[in-house]
Amino acid sequence: MATTYKRVGHFKDVPTFRKHLHYLGVALPMDDRILSAAQGSPMAQPLKVGHMALGNRWCIHAMEGWDGTTDGKPSEHTTRRWKHFGLSGAKLIWGGEAFAVQADGRANPQQIYYRPENHEAMRGLFDTLIHAHRDRFGSTGGLIVGLQLTHSGRFCKPNDKKKFEPRIAYHHPLLDKKFGIKPDDHSVLFTDSELEQLIENYITAAKMAHDIGFHFVDVKHCHGYLGHELLSAYHRPGKFGGDLTNRTRFLREITQGIHAACPGMMIGVRLSVFDRPPYHPDPAQASGDKLGPGIPDDFSAIKEYPGFGCSRTNPLELDLAEPIALLKMMRDELKIEMVNLSAGSPYYVPHIQRPAYFPPSDGYQPPEDPLVGCARQIDVVRQLKHAVPGLPMVGTAYTYFQEFLPHIAQAVVREGWVDVVGLGRMVLSYPDLPADCDEFGELRKAKLICRTFSDCTTAPRSGIISGCYPLDDYYKDRPEAEELKGAKTALRERLKVMNKGG
Repeated sequence: MATTYKRVGHFKDVPTFRKHLHYLGVALPMDDRILSAAQGSPMAQPLKVGHMALGNRWCIHAMEGWDGTTDGKPSEHTTRRWKHFGLSGAKLIWGGEAFAVQADGRANPQQIYYRPENHEAMRGLFDTLIHAHRDRFGSTGGLIVGLQLTHSGRFCKPNDKKKFEPRIAYHHPLLDKKFGIKPDDHSVLFTDSELEQLIENYITAAKMAHDIGFHFVDVKHCHGYLGHELLSAYHRPGKFGGDLTNRTRFLREITQGIHAACPGMMIGVRLSVFDRPPYHPDPAQASGDKLGPGIPDDFSAIKEYPGFGCSRTNPLELDLAEPIALLKMMRDELKIEMVNLSAGSPYYVPHIQRPAYFPPSDGYQPPEDPLVGCARQIDVVRQLKHAVPGLPMVGTAYTYFQEFLPHIAQAVVREGWVDVVGLGRMVLSYPDLPADCDEFGELRKAKLICRTFSDCTTAPRSGIISGCYPLDDYYKDRPEAEELKGAKTALRERLKVMNKGG
């Protein structure tokens, strides 16, 4: 259970934390102290990305927004978040936000999305970030800003925050059951012609981003959304399924179309490089209002498991052969300038994708020390960096290191394990962490360090705008904070009944 794992805040200095990592069998390089840019921090070094020079090695991941307007425009909450991205000091803003290429591809009814009428609103959002960065740092030199293009596929909720309206690449033997899709319901399957039209919609959205001035677009292929799912469509008939050439056709045709329509704009891909079967709480170990630790759904009857980057005979094991082949294809054929590497999906394996001490409301207690999950992702990126040199790579799963995050980030960049360190949840609570590290060589706002309470996930799972309710006063003082408390209380009461067998 999670209570057996020591919280990171328990460790007061680098030597004791390093000793704990060794005890866990985790081998990660870690610096003794945080270095400022003036002291030669590896995080302050430039990096050539395509035709541009990235100003430092900090990246802010795109995060799925739950606070746009119902017609797909950014709200005041969205704008505030993007302003913080500009003020953060990170020089790579990876997509800013998940931006659906069409209305029915949204993961929630308040996700921003493409429509011609939203063009100027998106220009205003981009300008907010750019102006904030210029005002804070004096120029936008070395700043690279992208827009993440997405279709949520299996996890679409375009009209009702609590109702999936899935569109899928193929019927998955475990995910269909988990998310209530009937195995004989063919109406939810994308046809080839629908995928061809969707490709055009990606290109149209990229044209808008190019016109506004975004430096790149991310063609999202991670976390169980449509692009990622197509990578494991082994048994799908037609030209978008089967061998790796067909399973990457969606990506290849989008990138080719964007290169033709948007000369000079770069392309990145956020990619889940390995997956796992879905997990669920172990009911035998649940008690009181606590979920049990996660255990995998039974996959024993599946002869060839449909997962990307994992063994098809045992999906709990890694198999990086196809991820390596795909990354080489991106580098050598598709003219993709950089990749941002993640894993799994927050919908069915959150402990793999986003290690946390406190699980989200629809998750389970971590089945392993979250530090082990962080190290797994970092080491996989190290392997891929070695196998596919020359392709700039952004790494994921650093937030859980908390006050030791900069110590590890510096070391892995120096050692060449990764090119850029990405931050997600951390910048919701402590957005200017990169600036504090680079300017002062210290975390000046330690009280804002993300402790992975998971409210930023639990809130949207309950239909509430996402933000850091425990640490950000902006959200603490909003009426949604009380709504979130009520939702969590109701969940605890339901769990008590369930765990008693009621």
